[in-house]
Amino acid sequence: MGPQFHHHDSHSGAAAATRRAQILANHLVLHNEPPPSSQQYPTTLSSNVCLSYSPPELTETISFDTKEMRRLLDAHHIAEREWLFGLIEGNELFNPVKKGGKVYVMPDVNQPFQQQREMNMRRIKYLFDKGVHKGFYTEAADSGAEAYMRNLALQEVLRTYDISLGVQMALHLFLWGSYIKFLGTKHHQEKWLKATESYEIIGCIAMSELGHGSNLQATETVATYDSSTEEFVVNTPCESAQKHMIGLAANYATHALVFAQLHTNGRNQGLHGFLVQIRDANGKTCPNIRIADCGPKNGLNGIDNGQIWFENVRIPRENLLNGVADVLPDGRYVAKIKEPRERHGQQLAPLTIGRVIVSTSAIYKTKVSLAIAIRYALSRRAFSVTPNGPEVLLLDYPSHQRRLLPLLVKTYAMSFAGNWLKVTFTKREPQSYKAVVVFSVAFKAIFTWHSMRTLQECREACGAQGMMAHNRLGLMVAESDAQVTYEGDNNLLLQQVSRTLVSEFLAAKKHNRPLKELGLEHMNEPSPVIPPQLSSSILRSSQFQIAALRLRERDLLHRFASEVSKHQFRGETKDQAINLAYHLYKELSKAFTERMILQLTIEAEEGVSAGPIKNVLALVRSLYALICIEEDETFLRYGHLSAKNAATVREEVTKLSSELRPHALALVSSFGIPDSFLAPIAFDWVEAYSWPSVSGAH
Repeated sequence: MGPQFHHHDSHSGAAAATRRAQILANHLVLHNEPPPSSQQYPTTLSSNVCLSYSPPELTETISFDTKEMRRLLDAHHIAEREWLFGLIEGNELFNPVKKGGKVYVMPDVNQPFQQQREMNMRRIKYLFDKGVHKGFYTEAADSGAEAYMRNLALQEVLRTYDISLGVQMALHLFLWGSYIKFLGTKHHQEKWLKATESYEIIGCIAMSELGHGSNLQATETVATYDSSTEEFVVNTPCESAQKHMIGLAANYATHALVFAQLHTNGRNQGLHGFLVQIRDANGKTCPNIRIADCGPKNGLNGIDNGQIWFENVRIPRENLLNGVADVLPDGRYVAKIKEPRERHGQQLAPLTIGRVIVSTSAIYKTKVSLAIAIRYALSRRAFSVTPNGPEVLLLDYPSHQRRLLPLLVKTYAMSFAGNWLKVTFTKREPQSYKAVVVFSVAFKAIFTWHSMRTLQECREACGAQGMMAHNRLGLMVAESDAQVTYEGDNNLLLQQVSRTLVSEFLAAKKHNRPLKELGLEHMNEPSPVIPPQLSSSILRSSQFQIAALRLRERDLLHRFASEVSKHQFRGETKDQAINLAYHLYKELSKAFTERMILQLTIEAEEGVSAGPIKNVLALVRSLYALICIEEDETFLRYGHLSAKNAATVREEVTKLSSELRPHALALVSSFGIPDSFLAPIAFDWVEAYSWPSVSGAH
C-alpha cells in the first residue's frame, strides 16, 4: 500500500491555522496581555500532579535497632568516631556546601592540585591541634592495642570524608612512624618518634622506583658504607633508580625512609632502610638531592607525589634502621636474621599496617556509596507496571535489588572480617603473625576490588545524578581507583597468598602432618559433599554454606599444588612453577579469602542473641554465601554444582534479595554515617535541584 493521506474539511483546517497563528503571536508579544480564552483554541491537555520527594523513613519499616547494628559493624570507638565527624562538620576548612536545605562536607576536587594539597595540610594542622592522632607513639606505647584501635577508627572517619586526607596522615604517622618503631632500635625511637607525632618533621617512604615497584628486591638505589667516616653514601645510579611516585615528597616531607641496597666491604647485603633528610627546616631541598613533582593525577590530588634523586648523599651510620641487621663501625655486617629471604620479608613487615588501613577504610567508602545509592533508590521512581498506575520505586524492581543488595551484604560481611583483622593485628603474638600478614594481603585485594565494583555500580545506579560532583559517587570512583595499586598490586598480592597456601600444604604433605594455620584445619577432615538436590532450607543453612566454600577452597588448593608440583618435576623452579599455574592462583586466593569472610560473618551472627538483628544477619549471611557461589564459575567448571543446582542457587539469590529489600533502609542507616557525609540525592533531591536552590533565590 502507498502512503495514507488524511483529508480534513476546510472548517477544521481554518481552525488549526488560527490556533497556530495565535501561538506564534503569543511568542512574539512584548507586553503582558491575558491569553486568549479557551473557546478560541480548546486544548486536550490536562495538568499532572508534579513529582515530590517523599523521605523513605515515612514508608519504610525499621525492624531492628540500627544503633545496635552499628555497634556490631563499627565494633569499637564509636564515641571517638562521632567526635571526629563533629570536628569535620563544624569547621569551614572542610568545605561545607549547602544544597536542598542541608549542608554537606566534601573536598573540592575541582581546585587546582596545588591548592588541594595546601587545603590538606591546613586540615591536618587543624585536626592535629584538636588532638586527632595525639600522642600516636608516646601515649600509645602506654595503652597498647587500645590506642592503636582508636587511631584506626579515626583513620576510617578521615577517609570517609576524603581519602587523600587520610592517606596523607597515614603515610607519615602509620607508615613512616611504624618503620621507625618496628625496624629501628631504641636510639631511633627516642630521636625520631616524638618529632614524628608532633609534626616537627614529616616523613615519607621512598621505596618505589621508576624501574621497580612491586619487585623491591631489584631496587637499584645504593647505600655504600664508608668506614673511614662511619657514614653511608646514598646514590641514584641511573634514571630507573629514581624514587618515583613517593607520597609527601613533592612539597612537604622533610625526611625520607630510603630503601636501598646496602653495600659494605665489597658485598651487597640486600635491601635496607635508611633515614635521610631531604629538606631543611625552611623547606629548602638539601644538598646533593633533587626533587621533582609528579604533577596532577586521576585522583588523590591532595597528596603530593614526587620523584627523588640522590648524588653522594652522606648520612650517619646510625641512620640505618638496624632492627634486623646492623653495620659495625669497621664495616662488618651483623644480621639478626641469617636467611636473606626472611630478612627481606622482615624489612617489609611494617607495610602490613598500611594494608590493614587500606582494607578497612575501603569498606567505609563503600558504605558511603551504598547509603547514597540505596536512599536514592528508595525515593526515585521510574515507569509504571500497570496502566495508569503509579511509577515504581527503583529498589522495588528485582533488577535494581540484584544490582545493589548483594554488594550491600558483601560490605556487611567484609566489615565483620575487617574488625577481626584489626583486633588480630593490634593484639598480634609471634604465633599469629603469619595469619596477620596473609589475611592483610588477601583482604586488601578482595576488599578494594569489591569497593571499586560497588562504587561504580552505585554511580551507574544513580544515572546522570551519579555523575554530579556534589553527589560524590563519580568522584569517589576516581579517588578510590589507586587503592587497588598502592600497598601492592592486587594481582600480585593474591599470588603471594596462593604461594603461602601451597607452601603450607606441600610442607604438611611432605612431613605427613596436619595443617594447623590460616584456617586450613578443615582440610584435615573428610571432604564435604554437596547434596545432589538443593532446596531453599539447605541453601540457607550455614553448615551447607561453609561446607560449600571449604570444598571449593580445598579442591583449588589440591589443583594448584598438583600443577606446581608437575612443573617442578619437569625441572622448573618453584617461582616459575607458580607463574605457570597463574590460571589457578587467583581463584584459590579468592576462595580462601571468601571462606574466611564467611566464617567470620557466621561468628558475628552467632554472637548475637535471638531477635530481629539475628534474623536479618541470617539473611545477610545467606545472601553473601550464595552470591559467592553464584558468581564463581569454578563450582560448575569442576563439577561441584550441577547445572540444575546452579540454577537453584540463582533463584535463591533472587528470593533473598527480595526478602532483604524491606530492610534496605535500616541496613544502610546502621552504617552510622552522618547526613552531611552523604549527598543531595540521598535526601530531598527535588528541592536540591529546584530553582530557588540552584539560583540562590529564597
